[in-house]
Amino acid sequence: MAFNLIRKYPELLEINHYASEYDRDSILRKIFDRDIQDNDKLIYNSKQIHPLKDIDGMSSMNVLFGHLTREGTKKIDSNGKIITSRNVFEPDRSIRIHWIKTHLDNDVKDNIVVFSVIERDKNKREDVTKTYIYNTDKKYVVILECQRSNIDYYLLTAYYLNKTYGEKDIKRKMKNCLPCIV
Repeated sequence: MAFNLIRKYPELLEINHYASEYDRDSILRKIFDRDIQDNDKLIYNSKQIHPLKDIDGMSSMNVLFGHLTREGTKKIDSNGKIITSRNVFEPDRSIRIHWIKTHLDNDVKDNIVVFSVIERDKNKREDVTKTYIYNTDKKYVVILECQRSNIDYYLLTAYYLNKTYGEKDIKRKMKNCLPCIV
């Protein structure tokens, strides 16, 4: 358990040996708390980084922890409404959770591409500006959303591009990027 707390980029966390989901989530939460929740100096591009807002009674930090360790699934309820939940553990995201801070601190020496793009947020029904920190060597991406005030960022998620469409999607977004980082 303690060994994972001293792991550094580009090492991966070792979490497959934990006997229970509780034990696994406990170590991931300790890393999350250290690097994100309890980090008053979580900054990128001179902007403070905040978690998403509270959703359905869940605290913002619990929502963010779910985005960083679980994969979204979609279900259709009895009224035909699509419900998205983050209840499926995603090991590829989780074993890299300690990479987030390293990428935000610009401590990564791999090939990093940073770009901003305007995307439609289907839930908000408005355009939002997102900034992508894309590690082309490790196939890893951290996604920030610019707050309306343009003063700070929201940390949306970070994940390993393990899906066949993942890298193609990021490259498509890069083609439509803004001329400067927002």
